[in-house]
Amino acid sequence: MRDGGKISAAIDVLTNVLERHQPVKSAARDWGRRARYAGSKDRAWVSGLVLDALRKRNSIGHAMGDDSPRGLVLGALAHAWSWDIRRIDDAMDEDHAPSKLTMQERERLVMAPDVTAAPHVAGDFPEWLSPHLSRAFGEHAVVECQAMAVRADVDLRVNTLKVSAEKAAAPLRSVQAEPSRLLHNAFHIPARDPSQREASLESIPAYSKGWVEVQDAGSQIAAAAANAKPGEQVLDYCAGGGGKTLALAAMMGGKGQVFAYDIDGRRLSALIPRLKRSGAHNVQLAHPSEPEALEALRGAMDLVFVDAPCTGTGTWRRRPDAKWRVKPRQLEARMSQQDEVLAGAAAFVKPGGRMLYATCSFLAEEDEDRVNAFLAANAGWKQEDAAQHAGASGALTDEGTTIVQAGRGPDGSVRLTPRSAGTDGFFFAVLRKVE
Repeated sequence: MRDGGKISAAIDVLTNVLERHQPVKSAARDWGRRARYAGSKDRAWVSGLVLDALRKRNSIGHAMGDDSPRGLVLGALAHAWSWDIRRIDDAMDEDHAPSKLTMQERERLVMAPDVTAAPHVAGDFPEWLSPHLSRAFGEHAVVECQAMAVRADVDLRVNTLKVSAEKAAAPLRSVQAEPSRLLHNAFHIPARDPSQREASLESIPAYSKGWVEVQDAGSQIAAAAANAKPGEQVLDYCAGGGGKTLALAAMMGGKGQVFAYDIDGRRLSALIPRLKRSGAHNVQLAHPSEPEALEALRGAMDLVFVDAPCTGTGTWRRRPDAKWRVKPRQLEARMSQQDEVLAGAAAFVKPGGRMLYATCSFLAEEDEDRVNAFLAANAGWKQEDAAQHAGASGALTDEGTTIVQAGRGPDGSVRLTPRSAGTDGFFFAVLRKVE
């Protein structure tokens, strides 16, 4: 496909996202089915442009004076992809391109950024979140959110049940993976140019052999802070797809037991092929259809890991369409769910055991507030230094230790962000049940 046709396709996909409220993946997949002539590189190009238009939706709409799908796509070419006006003009002259640029569009495409733009415009976040972001980040709210409006890198966790980081390094060179600066047993793949197709990790032998798993570095650090030890009894209470289950099992060297539970049995079932590939033999599934299996664990766990349901604000780089769907009512619902999940998970911790509470959110209402509410309602629990726990795991590099310490709050919890750590937005806290 030529650029003009791809620009038209991006406008169509974005229209379905914004006006028909389709998720980006679904809208792009539907377009791909209709456009059988489009190759994989064309599909990646179109999806990349749509995602960048959404990442910077407020600032692009403001710069263009037009937040329609056409205005956002054209603005993304200039303000996210750095195309000059001549290149855009040439593309709009091609067959199957949208109509030619208007005079207003031409003027807007070459204008300098507005340094007086409101914070929610400059930071590309929903305006209603302004007080919440100010609470979390203070005067740095705009720059923190700007770091969440770019394409995310890819992080890989080395499965030490099967291979060492040194042995995994050679086959990972084919996808330009570099050793992580934060974690010893991890690799990092810098984000590609947004118009290029991502490397297919599933196609490399290291992935099919179970040597590596895709897992954001922030998630890996949260797992490290749980500091699961060989021989312990561990419950991953909101296991989902099982990324942290597998990380905990590897930390334990296959010794002890990890129980994976999720209220959604379909998500839990998706863990089965990952378990087989990983070679983790110390994991058992506690399926919601068999509640007696979960009940047998009450009061017996050394560690309960709670990756709580949340608004997902920390994943805005990867899921920019979700940024514009989050609403105040959703935040309130998540806070209620988090209180319920914490209370439910606590019942499985034995005296002297610990619970790690984590979210992929940077909102204090979902993070520190929920921990404080739990402590206020449950005597016999205390909060510990999560950064210290992460450091004690031995998983962090020296630079990783410094970055985690910098993200430590006064109460001992840790918040990581793309700006501060190069990770997704992540929060975690360690709570101990007093004997």
